[in-house]
Amino acid sequence: PFQGTPGLLNAITDVNGLEVSHLTLINGDGVLVQGEGPIRTGVTVIHPRGKASLEGVYAGWSTLNASGEMTGTTWLEERGLIEGPIAITNTHSVGVVRDSLVGWMVDHGWSADWHAPVVAETYDGALNDIDGQHVNSDHVHEALNAATGGPVEEGAVGGGTGMVCNGFKGGIGTSSRIFEVAGRNFTVGALVQCNYNWDGVALRMGGQHVADRLPVGQHCHVDSKIPRSKPWYPYCGARSEIKKSTRDGSIIVVLATDAPLLPHQLSRLAKRPSLALGRLGAISNDGSGDIFVAFSTANSGDTEETSFNLVETFPNYELATIFRAAVQATEESILNAMTAAPTMTGADGFRVMGLPHDEVRALFNNP
Repeated sequence: PFQGTPGLLNAITDVNGLEVSHLTLINGDGVLVQGEGPIRTGVTVIHPRGKASLEGVYAGWSTLNASGEMTGTTWLEERGLIEGPIAITNTHSVGVVRDSLVGWMVDHGWSADWHAPVVAETYDGALNDIDGQHVNSDHVHEALNAATGGPVEEGAVGGGTGMVCNGFKGGIGTSSRIFEVAGRNFTVGALVQCNYNWDGVALRMGGQHVADRLPVGQHCHVDSKIPRSKPWYPYCGARSEIKKSTRDGSIIVVLATDAPLLPHQLSRLAKRPSLALGRLGAISNDGSGDIFVAFSTANSGDTEETSFNLVETFPNYELATIFRAAVQATEESILNAMTAAPTMTGADGFRVMGLPHDEVRALFNNP
C-alpha cells in the first residue's frame, strides 16, 4: 500500500539518462578464512548522466547518523557539484572503489586536475569475508562499463549482496515517483543500500506495526561444528548463550531528480530519507551510518565552473511536492530491497532469512 505515482520502471533510472550497474561476488561456504571467503559482496555504480557524459550534476548531501563513510562530501558541500560516477560497496572496500573511480575518470577524459568521487558503504561482515577485501579495481571497472538505463536489479546484488535490513535479508532497492508542479511533470528516483536495524526492532510496514507479527531477526548459525563468529545470534534450532549485540547496520540513500533544484535545495532534499526511515520504525541507532546524497540532472550544459551559467531554478514554495515524493520513493525502495533479497547463508554458516512474502501478504489482506 504505497502512496504516490511511480514512474514507468519504478526505479531510479526513470530519471532520463541515468545508468546503473552491479558487480556481485558470491563464492564459498563454511568456515571464514580471511582472504579466501566465504565471499558475499560487490559494488553498485550510478552514472548520473550516463557513462558517456563528462558533465557534473548539482548535488547536496545529509547524514542522519554518521557512523559510516561517504567520500567526497566535504568538497561536494563546498561546491555543490558531483563529477563522475557514484558507487556503493562494503565498508572495507571504499578505498579501492574510490581509487578505481578516479582512474576511470582520468582515463575517460574528465578535465579536472584532481577528482574526489562519491563512494559510500555499509558493513557486510556478518555474511562476507569483509577483511579479505575481495572487491578489486577490475570489478569496479567492469561495473562502470556495464552500466545501462532500464530496469534495475534489486535485492542481494552489487554493494548490497551481504546486507541485512529490518530483521531480514536486505540489499539494493529502488523506486521512483512522478510529481507535478505548475503543469510540468518531474521525476524523483531513489536507490538504497539498506543494512540497518538488523534485529527488526519496531519495524513498521504500510503504517502497521509488524515487528511482533513477522519473524524478525531470526538470524542464526547453521552449523554447530563452526564456532559462532556472531555470538549475539544462536545456532539454528538450539539454545545458545547470547551476548549483547555491539552495533547496528547502516543505510545509504541516493536520490536523483530531473527537477531543476540547486545545491542548497538538494541539501534540503537529502534530509528527507530520514522521514522514510521513521515511517518504517527506525530511530537511527548510535552505530548506524545513515548517509544520503541527492542530485539533479537538470540544467545540462549549465554547470560549467569557468564561465557564467544561466540556470533554471525550482520554486522554493513547491519543494514540499518533491520532498513528499522522495519520502515515498525511499520508503518503497527499502521494502523493495527486502522483498527481492532471498535467504542467504555466508561466513561461518551465518544465515539471514529473506522476508516471508506470504506472511506479509496475509498482514495486509487481514489488517
